[in-house]
Amino acid sequence: MSWTKVLAVDSLPVGSRQVVKTGNHNLLLLNHHGQLYAVKNSCPHLKISLKKAKINEDGALVCPMHRSAFDLKTGAVTEWTPWPPLVGKAMGMISQEKALSVFDIKAEDGSIWVDLTDN
Repeated sequence: MSWTKVLAVDSLPVGSRQVVKTGNHNLLLLNHHGQLYAVKNSCPHLKISLKKAKINEDGALVCPMHRSAFDLKTGAVTEWTPWPPLVGKAMGMISQEKALSVFDIKAEDGSIWVDLTDN
């Protein structure tokens, strides 16, 4: 494991989110109901920022552009929203199997640490 200190714990209170850049990684950190999550700040389908993504009632992160949802623990697609017909064939061919990149995260010694191994 390659743990990297990314933020002070008190900088990410319950209900907040923050984008952090460390090395080659652009991370979205979330504190959802006291549980910490770290994901790549990029929709795997459209490569847009997820900073404004909502968290649905199932606790999944919902892409603000195409409304597909991702499990915050595994990154798996939990709800796929098909593209509207007017968007075109190229957009309709985007694979729903692309998972969101997730990172192990922990709070220790007043800091938030993310494992950047293999990501």
